[in-house]
Amino acid sequence: MTLIRPASEAADAGGRGRRAATSRAAAVLALVALAALIPLFGPSAALHGTGEAAAPGTGGTALLRAVLFAALCVPAGELLVNRLADGLPGPTAEPPRSWSPYAAAASFLAALGLASMVAAGNLVPHSPAQIDVGGLYRTRDGSLALLEVNAFLLAGPCALSRRPRLQVLPLAAVAVAEALRAHPPTESGPLPGSVLTLAHLVCGALWAGGLLHTLRTVRRRRGTGAAAALLGRYARVAAVLLAAVTATGVCSALRRMPPETVLHQLTATAYGRALLAKVILVAGVALLALWARLRLRRAPDPLTACTPARAELAGLAVVVMVSGLLTALPLPIHWS
Repeated sequence: MTLIRPASEAADAGGRGRRAATSRAAAVLALVALAALIPLFGPSAALHGTGEAAAPGTGGTALLRAVLFAALCVPAGELLVNRLADGLPGPTAEPPRSWSPYAAAASFLAALGLASMVAAGNLVPHSPAQIDVGGLYRTRDGSLALLEVNAFLLAGPCALSRRPRLQVLPLAAVAVAEALRAHPPTESGPLPGSVLTLAHLVCGALWAGGLLHTLRTVRRRRGTGAAAALLGRYARVAAVLLAAVTATGVCSALRRMPPETVLHQLTATAYGRALLAKVILVAGVALLALWARLRLRRAPDPLTACTPARAELAGLAVVVMVSGLLTALPLPIHWS
């Protein structure tokens, strides 16, 4: 009996573990499906009653760009947290399996879809004959789209190599390409706008992706002092990233919408409505982050901070979807 009981208990524990893993996977898939509704149906909701017209395929563009942004967060966060985990107290634990190769594949497909739309004259291609691949090399938007496709194609092998930190180079190329794409030369002062967008994108990717990989790493190291130490290290970095995201976001919004028109455009334009939704979401995420930091410092068990941190991560996922929506909406009118 002494031999049979532990075996049955171990089997029960293994069964519960598998059921819990299945439940978590199902919950994640459900959340991903719900989040995808934001860029797909968000344009029509944001444009309703504004008198603005949406470009063809706005929902698809928003979804593809949201996937691209989300996939950019994953390797950026892994690189950050793996660096923060160096020198943690206690025995060295094997890090969780990298999701960067999967993110590179997803982002490559998303970038390829966006490039095909650019090659079709910024329209949704209904047949391969509508895609002018050679035309991509003759336009600025086409060259940037090709740069992103090639960068993500290179990021995959880098993630699978023995030196995954090499991903920094293609990821940086994607961030620069996105910043340049968002501010064409016809815009007034495109360089400052590109710099703001670059800083906003990089800090946001590190914040969201870093939180994801921190929670995955902490789960693997739970029960050790290293888990709480890693949470503390990430919390200090995340506070700086939140401040940078807020500052660059405010400056970018004021460049798009002058101060005297902000209140009107936040409710009267599709871009302003989506931006207002993003601001409210970021404010809620910041409150969750503050709650997690307070638990980390004051709770008897610092790892109870993981509960609000998971809610913070879910909120950041929605923010990423709204960010993809913003890139597909008509830019607000800049009254002089």
